[in-house]
Amino acid sequence: MKKTITTPLTKDKVRELRAGDIVLISGIVYTGRDAAHKRLVDLLRKGEKLPIDIENQIIYYVGPTPAKPNQIIGSAGPTTSGRMDKYTPMLLDRGLKGMIGKGTRSQEVIESMKKNTAVYFAAIGGAGALLGKCVKKSEIVAYEDLDSEAVRKLEVENLPVIVAIDSEGNNLYEIGPEEYLHNGQDIK
Repeated sequence: MKKTITTPLTKDKVRELRAGDIVLISGIVYTGRDAAHKRLVDLLRKGEKLPIDIENQIIYYVGPTPAKPNQIIGSAGPTTSGRMDKYTPMLLDRGLKGMIGKGTRSQEVIESMKKNTAVYFAAIGGAGALLGKCVKKSEIVAYEDLDSEAVRKLEVENLPVIVAIDSEGNNLYEIGPEEYLHNGQDIK
């Protein structure tokens, strides 16, 4: 099913999303990769305040390339999400509701998503130039020294993603191959 959502991403919005749904996201999305995630979690472990309010927000695992003239951002394709798995449960416990990346997630992350009513979206790897066109504004809000991996506040319009894992733990990375194999048997 195709759906459109506008951030912030509340629990009610998350509960309406099912694995396999195609979603167009508009609104504010933050960026962050492993170096930024490590810093965020280090702050939480010290009992310090985060540089961004992650409650009801989405983090896009992306390190965009530099913008060309007359562009807001360069290529903005997803990073492999598994690299953030050791940090993700702590951020979900603090109110993060969505993540965008590519690839599977650990069972620990999936259990934390179920506990915290969160969702994992997959973006198309290799389509970074097209995804970058959905970004209408980009501003570095933390860790500028990380360059392309700095935390950015993006304003996006109709950013296309698919629900890879929903808040009930339904996992497209498991469901999809099973359905494909089952449908293939019908062809014989």
